[in-house]
Amino acid sequence: MTDNLETLYFFLFFLVNKVEYDYFQYHPMEEISSWMSQMAKQYPDVVAIVDYGKSYENRTISLMRIGLKSDTKKKAIWMDCGIHAREWIAPAFCQYFVRQILQTYKTDAKMEAMMTNMDFYITPVLNVDGYMFSWKNSSTRLWRKNRSPGPSGDCYGTDLNRNFDANWGTIGVSSDCNSDIYPGRGPISEPEAQAVTYFVGSRKEDFLCFLTIHSYGQLLLIPYGHPDFTASNYNELMKVGEEAAEAILKVHGKKYRVGTSPAVLYPNSGSSRDWARMQDIPLTFTFELRDNGTYGFELPQEEIQPTCEEAYSGALHIITYAHDKTFNGAAATAAALWTTLLALGVHLM
Repeated sequence: MTDNLETLYFFLFFLVNKVEYDYFQYHPMEEISSWMSQMAKQYPDVVAIVDYGKSYENRTISLMRIGLKSDTKKKAIWMDCGIHAREWIAPAFCQYFVRQILQTYKTDAKMEAMMTNMDFYITPVLNVDGYMFSWKNSSTRLWRKNRSPGPSGDCYGTDLNRNFDANWGTIGVSSDCNSDIYPGRGPISEPEAQAVTYFVGSRKEDFLCFLTIHSYGQLLLIPYGHPDFTASNYNELMKVGEEAAEAILKVHGKKYRVGTSPAVLYPNSGSSRDWARMQDIPLTFTFELRDNGTYGFELPQEEIQPTCEEAYSGALHIITYAHDKTFNGAAATAAALWTTLLALGVHLM
């Protein structure tokens, strides 16, 4: 019944407005949910909706699994948007990203190969309750957290990006439940963080890349948020991040800084990015999209298109690198092994 109502809402919305879905305006949760359903109906061979959790207020948390069918076990790419409610540009980017890969895979051999070898798991809005609350009125527009009650009963919300089990509660947090950086009662105390932890953690060996999309600051952040820890593949992360920043720069001339959060922003703990790297997912990045503070979290709608275009270029570079390292590397290794076997006079029937 719910799916039917969402579909009806979607078609009524477009009938009234007599326009195609506008990827360059901000959309409330109802429209995003209807758009997700429509994409699954429009591209049934490559798009499926997966419900993988419930918010504190019992709303469904859903992702889009996008990929071509394959007889072999596939690798995966994770992308989530909207973990912080007020960062509306992030869900706009997730929708744009989905549109781009769906429009290109039939004509772009590289995208077709990536969608054959990997599934994309994309959550347009992770913090559903908070996002809907930020749309309520002007006084709630800058709400950041989820909507679970605090321990004192007179405050609400946990910063979901401080709630993951990654040096939880050690730095860059506040014990005041009224604070925007309140990390919760304990690691993974919040249902939204639990949903990601279970879904990704239960198949962590499949994921090559974990991208979480935020704003603002024009940054590409790598693990770790705690200054006392360094990722084992720090040099690789910096190299890939700097190449992605160069790809971003070429689109509209916007410069993105690359580094750990303590180096280019501020120290923090309990982020999903750090948690994902601790699960041995090799390439984990936080995107902080436009701008540098002129508009902050209230980025004007006219900035959506250029922001999405440049960020797409950066994200695509990271994803392509992850794909090629795995699949081209595997092919090269197999070819080298075959050459060695032939040189040794080994012939396989």
